[in-house]
Amino acid sequence: MTNGIEVKLEPPPRETWRTRLAAYLDLVRADRPIGILLLLWPALWALWVAGGGRPPWDVTLIFVLGTALMRSAGCAINDYADRHFDGQVARTCRRPVATGRVSPREALAVFAVLSLVAFGLVLLLNRQTVLMSFVALGLAATYPFTKRVTYWPQAVLGVAFGWAVPMAFTAIQNQVPPVGWVLFAATVVWALIYDTEYAMVDRADDLKVGIKSTAILFGDRDRLVIGLLQALMIALLVAAGILAARGAVYYAGVALGAALFAYQQWLIRERDPRPCFRAFLDNNRFGMAVFLGLLIDYLVTP
Repeated sequence: MTNGIEVKLEPPPRETWRTRLAAYLDLVRADRPIGILLLLWPALWALWVAGGGRPPWDVTLIFVLGTALMRSAGCAINDYADRHFDGQVARTCRRPVATGRVSPREALAVFAVLSLVAFGLVLLLNRQTVLMSFVALGLAATYPFTKRVTYWPQAVLGVAFGWAVPMAFTAIQNQVPPVGWVLFAATVVWALIYDTEYAMVDRADDLKVGIKSTAILFGDRDRLVIGLLQALMIALLVAAGILAARGAVYYAGVALGAALFAYQQWLIRERDPRPCFRAFLDNNRFGMAVFLGLLIDYLVTP
């Protein structure tokens, strides 16, 4: 009762399974598949090269599903790791852990369940690939915490995303030939490119809350370093094409990727957050261009 007036408090709305599911889907970024795609393209490059243009359909399906599961698991552990910071960053302040829609314990549980399902898929592959999957799990679990201790979390992300490349080769060839390691290196460099563009979006907020990134490390030289990394990645993709004996169509795909890199440089020229985020998203087209060039090249030149 307040000032003689009885105030009747309404009970909070009852939570349904639909609202819980919506919160979990938000946790794993189900409506934003860009992370899955950036993880998937290098895996597909590797599968097509390892399989000589005809990778086994069952292995390909396992990698596609495993990629989606592990990227989703990575989002859950990332939100757990950033639970004390996301609320202070404009872009992330509405994430489900930051707002309390999902508890930190639930986020850990989602990570564990998705990782176990992904591991179950890996068990369908050969022993060497199963052993390599433990490295992938370790990288996925530790990456979100590296931004507290190093300015190079983007490099750790690159190794985590790129590990699908040697796994693809072992799954098909039981080994990782030189071309596999070249593609792995290209994937690590690619993550440095697109995740630095991504970090440029949050640079001001990250400086306030104490999160480290290559965007902060590179400072005013960010565009120059990204440009050098883009040139290095194109060179690595050309080297991979030579090692895999690829033809003109593949190199046309790489050339289209180089043009997209030039477009990204134009987008980030003013370092404005929105165009920087568009540059990050544009990397999906880069990965697709390289894959389509590879796919068509194997069709015309087996």
